[in-house]
Amino acid sequence: MNTRRFVATLAARNREFLRDRMALSWNILLPVLIVMGFAFAFTSDNQELFKVGVKGKPPEEIGFLTIQHIKFIPVGDLESSIPKVERHQLDMLLDLELRRYWINRTSAKGYILEQLLTASGSALNKQTVSGKEIRYVDWLIPGVLGMNVMFSSLFGVGYVIVRYRKNGVLKRLKATPLTPFEFLSAQVVSRLWLIIMVTSLVYAGTDIFVGFRMHGSYLTLLLVLALGTLSMISLGLIVAARMANEEAANGLLNMLSWPMMLLSGVWFSLEGSPPVVQQLALLLPLTHLTDAARKVMIDGAGLWEIRWHLAVLTVMTALFMAIGARTFRWE
Repeated sequence: MNTRRFVATLAARNREFLRDRMALSWNILLPVLIVMGFAFAFTSDNQELFKVGVKGKPPEEIGFLTIQHIKFIPVGDLESSIPKVERHQLDMLLDLELRRYWINRTSAKGYILEQLLTASGSALNKQTVSGKEIRYVDWLIPGVLGMNVMFSSLFGVGYVIVRYRKNGVLKRLKATPLTPFEFLSAQVVSRLWLIIMVTSLVYAGTDIFVGFRMHGSYLTLLLVLALGTLSMISLGLIVAARMANEEAANGLLNMLSWPMMLLSGVWFSLEGSPPVVQQLALLLPLTHLTDAARKVMIDGAGLWEIRWHLAVLTVMTALFMAIGARTFRWE
């Protein structure tokens, strides 16, 4: 690998992006608008579905369990289930063995469920969750920023390289001493530092107004961001490896991004969803990026606690990068 050729290509790509004021502004403005919008829109935590965790065999006198449109999810361990009430993954938790229940006092759905429980005549003792209760926006922010990273990675690399190929730029570069590895490495590094810079600025700017919950290390969170970004940039390289049609590339990139946005737990928890959906979500890099970021920010997790997510993101990055570099063609 020639360092001078790599640096020249990297600098050219950086200048191209920074000179595009519209693209730069949109990359910064869009996630800010989304975060601020959800911070205010979900102050009362208006969500659409009710999820109630239930421990123990339901006795006949608990009429609350017969109410329709509430999803009752069996749980086996209270210690691991109570934090889910704090994180808005469960709207209520019932312990039918000791006749008690937990809700999050900041959750509008928890309040409604408590009123339904009381109105049904079910005599259960109210318990409070331990620690500072988590707002929905605290749970949401890692997913929103992860979604922005996904779009910036996939379209910022995949779509751009396809455009280069269609416009004949790659054909001209082929005639130079520049190797495919040097070209692809420059594209990856350029997009990586730009995404990290923009995401960090967006997080810091919105944190001033919203005040996110952050219990972990910022360095650990930065590592999660870097690995997650690399994995999705590498995924974009697979799309860009051979395609020369921008419309087809746009459709394929959307086909990759929409399932990740819907199945990676960005907007809602997958708690209680079918097992096949939860297993499918584990195949998506955005799932591991979002879950790891939430554990760092909300639980204060360190590297050891999120080692599984980091390992999966590393393997995905290596696999996607190898496939993209192997199948890449100049024309």
